[in-house]
Amino acid sequence: MDVITTHINADFDCLGSMIAAKRLYPEAAMVFPGSQERSLREFFLKSVQYSFGFKRVRDIDLKSVTRLILVDVRQSSRIGPFASVAKRKGVDIHIYDHHASKAGSLKGSVEHIEAVGSTVTVISHLLMEKQIQLTADEATMMMLGLYEDTGSLTFHTTTVKDYQAAAYLLSNGANLNVVADLIVQELTPDQVRLLNDLIASKTILNVRGINVALAHATIDHFVNDIATLAHKLKDMENLDALFVIVRMERRIFIVARSRLKEIHVGNILMEFGGGGHASAASCAVRDLTLLQVLERLPNVLQQHVRPQWQVRHLMSTPVKTVAVDDSVADAHQTLSRYNINAVPVVRKNEVVGILSRQLVDKAVYHGLREQPVSEIMTSDFHQVSPQTNVATLKSLIVDSNQRFVPVVENGTLAGAVTRTDLLRYLASSDGTPPLSGERSLVSRGGKSYKAGQIQRLIRNRLPKRIQELLTQLGRIGDELDVGIFVVGGFVRDLLLNKENLDMDVVVEGDGVAFAETFARRNDCRVRCHRKFGTAVLIYPDGFKLDIASARMEYYLEPGALPDVEHASVKMDLSRRDFTINTLAISLNRNVFGEILDYYGGQRDIDDKAIRVLHNLSFVEDPTRVFRAVRFEQRLGFQIGKQTEQLLLSAVRLGLLEKVSGKRIFNELLLIMNEHQPLPGILRLAHLDVLRYLHPSLTSKVDYSKSFDEARRATDWYDLLYTGRPCERWLCYFLVFTAVLDRAGMKDLCNRLQIMPRYHDILNQQRSIALGILKRLERRNQGMRSPKASSLYRWFQPLATETLLFMMAKTSKEHVRQWISRYITHLRDVHPILTGHDLEKLDIAPGPIFRTILDDLLYARLDERVVTAEEERALVQRKYHKYINHSKVRFM
Repeated sequence: MDVITTHINADFDCLGSMIAAKRLYPEAAMVFPGSQERSLREFFLKSVQYSFGFKRVRDIDLKSVTRLILVDVRQSSRIGPFASVAKRKGVDIHIYDHHASKAGSLKGSVEHIEAVGSTVTVISHLLMEKQIQLTADEATMMMLGLYEDTGSLTFHTTTVKDYQAAAYLLSNGANLNVVADLIVQELTPDQVRLLNDLIASKTILNVRGINVALAHATIDHFVNDIATLAHKLKDMENLDALFVIVRMERRIFIVARSRLKEIHVGNILMEFGGGGHASAASCAVRDLTLLQVLERLPNVLQQHVRPQWQVRHLMSTPVKTVAVDDSVADAHQTLSRYNINAVPVVRKNEVVGILSRQLVDKAVYHGLREQPVSEIMTSDFHQVSPQTNVATLKSLIVDSNQRFVPVVENGTLAGAVTRTDLLRYLASSDGTPPLSGERSLVSRGGKSYKAGQIQRLIRNRLPKRIQELLTQLGRIGDELDVGIFVVGGFVRDLLLNKENLDMDVVVEGDGVAFAETFARRNDCRVRCHRKFGTAVLIYPDGFKLDIASARMEYYLEPGALPDVEHASVKMDLSRRDFTINTLAISLNRNVFGEILDYYGGQRDIDDKAIRVLHNLSFVEDPTRVFRAVRFEQRLGFQIGKQTEQLLLSAVRLGLLEKVSGKRIFNELLLIMNEHQPLPGILRLAHLDVLRYLHPSLTSKVDYSKSFDEARRATDWYDLLYTGRPCERWLCYFLVFTAVLDRAGMKDLCNRLQIMPRYHDILNQQRSIALGILKRLERRNQGMRSPKASSLYRWFQPLATETLLFMMAKTSKEHVRQWISRYITHLRDVHPILTGHDLEKLDIAPGPIFRTILDDLLYARLDERVVTAEEERALVQRKYHKYINHSKVRFM
């Protein structure tokens, strides 16, 4: 007799694996060896037991079992009454499992054991090879097990094979709605009370630099499904590793979950007689008290947790260097230009010394500017390799008082680590090394997202097209062996759940070569700017993607445009305006979703704060004053106290006067294009920035009412769907500058270097509009309304934006109604007759045509003519002398 069984306290992976194994062993009986988890037990009792023909142990003659098929288990201690069967001589054992082999594991004549996310995956691939088709119910049960053991394909133990198995099951009709309903269970009142106790008792234990959460509780009666509570607690508290320990009745139950490769909870709970896999495990302890478990667990964790923090996780690369024969003056310029405090001295890429800023400053003070750096450099220094552990690095920096440590590999400079890098590591809330291993992912406080969380955000918040694009970018980066990152506002808004598909991609290498390769593989054009190492990919539908080599910038003088050099992604991020824009997401396959946060961007997003990266930020680029205000108002953040002081200082120093008007106008344009520009304008006025545009633009001007009216007018116009475009910013700009006289407006246009095509609206039309408003507002509302033709004559020369400005500017409702009437009813009126019709009336072409057609238009506007015949009669009556009567017309 053949029997398919699994471990006691069976979960959905056990259920799915047993059903899958049944397709390989059609004559075998499926038997659970003992109890199941509550969610499985309830589901099993309601539907599965009878649908799939499961049997009970008491219905099986254990002595007649000749072949034992074990799924999701390899330890005889975990298969209940079938342990004696497995040990009986002559019984053939077949094993299907995804757990690693341990001492005492059973051996089978047939073994299919793979390090994948679930046992369902192992058997699914065998079914795929045999081309076995499943029923929809079978596929759903198997998908349930796969989703449970892989955390819906999000656990770090999830593999490509798990996704392939999921695709196979989905193609066989697996119902994901059923899967979702069963995995997400409502809590009972007892479970809610127990969860509250666990939250209250939660503590964090730092084990070799990794934070492990422990939560415990005691309850007199049995409460089902602690695993569900563990999942909820892990997700609620954003925990990487969690051990839930609960005393119920006479036993201690432990449920563990882990997102980290360094913490294999299955191995840890084997120490307590339980088991599981790397991400999830459980056990029931009978011979220890709760206190004894809590005392023993930290020691077990110390034995099993082995994080491998190494120098490569902290170092920056590439590193700015000076040559051994460079002058002190050259070194001084390098340190100042790149805002760094130390630099290695190299001879053909071999590190021969170190220079600090303090040392170079003293040398300059003593008149040694022209001396070679070899005369003053520190030549007695320590260096490390990328594989050096952080404990050694810490000892070296502390004991030797060496602030800057070169990282050397195979005799060549590979990077550098500073004392600040080490301090950030020591002070970080999460002491875990990068899980995929190659980069320091520093987060300075606040919320810290993990790669799995970022992957979920990408799946849940971005369109399918963008998801596929990000994956493809990483794939080509892997082929070219360069690091690929999406950076800046796109990452910020992804975390804030704000729509933003304007992506900036940074290549840690040759960005232009990457863009050209990408364009060849895809249906898009590429526009390159080799001088700056940038490119734009342009798709047929107009979608654009900016690609740039990782670079750094330095400013030769305040307000000037920066010079650019290639650098590491860390240095690239350091040139950004605000910390919230310094975040980057890795796109290469092995590190996809890892977030780089060197400057506290996640913290400031959490704090809703706008902060600059360094104290000279506004000095180097004063236009950041406008950007700080724009981001503050758009995101609902607050400019940090120190940042606001630096901003005000830059304004007082008059640094905005050194910036070209075109750059200031571009920043002002972005503010005017915001959905609500008024808060930004008011903030600029409060910060005393506007007077640098023109002395009349001060905080004393009441912008609120006119901006609100401009918003009402533009919103109204948008709802008309006239088909005529309207540049909202221009309407707001006209309202913003309404206090300026004609000369002041002309000066402002020149100061801001506004494009010539707008000069007519901002100067001539604006003056005409203000004059018309003055005349119209003098008319008493009770007076007779102007004729339609008069309205047309007044308003027809004006652009839509000028008309909406007039609606916002006037305080008279009847004037708004007249403008509204023109836009909605009069603007598109035309006479029926055309120039061709006038020729048929034997009127010779010439300037008279314009006069006649205008007269017809005004007559139609004033409803003096309605039909074409009436128009023709008006022409023949009023312009009789222009008709050539010498011709005889025949009908």
